[in-house]
Amino acid sequence: MRVAYLDCFAGISGDMFLGALVDLGVELPELKQELLKLGVENFDMIARKVTRKGISGVKVDVKVTGDQPHRHLDDIVNLLSNSELEDTIKQDAQEIFGMLATAEGKIHGCPPEKVHFHEVGAVDAIVDIVGTLVGLKKLGIEAVYCSPLNVGRGTVKCAHGIMPVPAPATAELLVNVPLYTAGPAIELVTPTGAVLAKYLAKEFGLLPAMTLKAVGYGAGDRETDIPNLLRIMLGERDHHIFTFSHWQQPHEHSHNHGHGQSHSHSHQ
Repeated sequence: MRVAYLDCFAGISGDMFLGALVDLGVELPELKQELLKLGVENFDMIARKVTRKGISGVKVDVKVTGDQPHRHLDDIVNLLSNSELEDTIKQDAQEIFGMLATAEGKIHGCPPEKVHFHEVGAVDAIVDIVGTLVGLKKLGIEAVYCSPLNVGRGTVKCAHGIMPVPAPATAELLVNVPLYTAGPAIELVTPTGAVLAKYLAKEFGLLPAMTLKAVGYGAGDRETDIPNLLRIMLGERDHHIFTFSHWQQPHEHSHNHGHGQSHSHSHQ
């Protein structure tokens, strides 16, 4: 089974997720071709190689070239329903936007269908969410696992003013998700990143046993004390291989390593 592990040591956002998928081999023209099925106009996607603290990754930018309407949940659901995307991608995207609307509605005290998608409903968020689903499909990923999320700290400026990090809607989305804070005083997890991680992750925790096949890095916008990157580790999981691990069958087998200590280790 092909799996992906999201290593969110510097948080997660929609564009970082897309960038890591492109770094893993998803072709940008193929992504664009699928996204054109949405019928959304006046946007383009650009991918470029960048470095963050000496680590190379892919930065994906969505360029909006014309005016776009504010959208409600029903508008986005209809946009997806009327598209020529695969049914599974439509359904997943609709559920993800439903989660976003529910979180925003709870924060603002209104029903989900009344939420104006100021930021998350912009074209770049639609592209990030649908593009991520398409990219995972193209890579043949059957399950997603995720590390605890480094959410950052401090405050962030958004449409409603200066907000604490994580922003209120982000915090609502991350209920029951393991979090921590480390590094710079900035926002590291965006609402789009939060909802993608929560919806897609089968489990949150340490790297699961897998045979590692490839590693991709998706870059964020900033240069920070820690590399502003999302790392995706792509691997194969075979439960038969990992039933009896290297360290589960101990026998006495000592080595002297020159530090005056011997130890036992295991062989299958």
